[in-house]
Amino acid sequence: MNDPVILLIIGVTILTFFVLLFYPNRGLIAVWRKSVYANKKSLIEDALKFLYNCEYNNIRCSLNGVAGNLSISADLATDVLTKLEAMGLVSVGNDTLTLTPEGRSHALKVIRVHRLWEKYLADETSVRENEWHQKAEEIEHILTPEQADQLAAQIGNPVFDPHGDPIPTASGDLPPKKGKPLTEMKVGEFANIIHIEDEPNAIYSQILAEGLYPGMQIRMIENSDRRIKIIANGEECIFSPLVAENITIDILQVEKQHLGKFKTLSSLKIGETGTILGIAKSLRGQQRRRLMDFGIVPGTKIKAELESLTGDPVAYKVRGTSVALRKQQTDKIYLSDDKEK
Repeated sequence: MNDPVILLIIGVTILTFFVLLFYPNRGLIAVWRKSVYANKKSLIEDALKFLYNCEYNNIRCSLNGVAGNLSISADLATDVLTKLEAMGLVSVGNDTLTLTPEGRSHALKVIRVHRLWEKYLADETSVRENEWHQKAEEIEHILTPEQADQLAAQIGNPVFDPHGDPIPTASGDLPPKKGKPLTEMKVGEFANIIHIEDEPNAIYSQILAEGLYPGMQIRMIENSDRRIKIIANGEECIFSPLVAENITIDILQVEKQHLGKFKTLSSLKIGETGTILGIAKSLRGQQRRRLMDFGIVPGTKIKAELESLTGDPVAYKVRGTSVALRKQQTDKIYLSDDKEK
């Protein structure tokens, strides 16, 4: 009597297995095929992005360069480039790789999505700065050009991403590269940071740790083949030339009088009062709007009122209201140097 039951169970098990394996669009084989396709698509688009960046920065691009940037073998890089050439997106000649007009257009669409998504993460979410790039790397292969246009309209059609990179327009227009690396800045010169390279992550993390961001004004005080020393927000920052190469600056012809002559809100002791000079551009999105809603705007008086048991947060009196702020916020709120007791 148990034989029919056992046969039924076996039959149902086999049927279930085949359904899971071959179910249209959702079966394991279909999922695997989609995964393989997505991986190939990502490699192709990443290669196009790399080739465009080489072109934009006037750098010669080679097979080994593609393999190194994509972290793949030379054989796989050859397969990817062969595919791109067959698609009419890349021209190969004399060991030099060149984008065709179609390849350049495709690369710019991917770059547009990437930079728009980084801008969205910076302004509209609380995602940390060192996570923006990786999350944008994932979404750039998913969003369609139509969805990218919708996203751009939603966040106000920005011109630059949070790292200072220009965002291609829907038609693929991009301004020419400008500025020069921090390593070329002379001692005594003043400059604005206009771009910070977010790859590789190890170098980007060092720059973030110093609190630098596009739009910040700096002054060079030492430049040698061993180290670069600048003044930013009144503090000394020291980098190796390797790290400094990842910071692009625009030289200021006129010295800004307030440069280095202000302090952060976090430096106020309990009972002291200061006048708000501004909020760092690196404090973006919801956090920035929340601070401005509290009345933390240029010209406003603010007083350090009460410290918590751990020292963070601290309560500040601004426009008759007590506001608790974390040190990671008050480090980015600047006061003019007119402390009052």
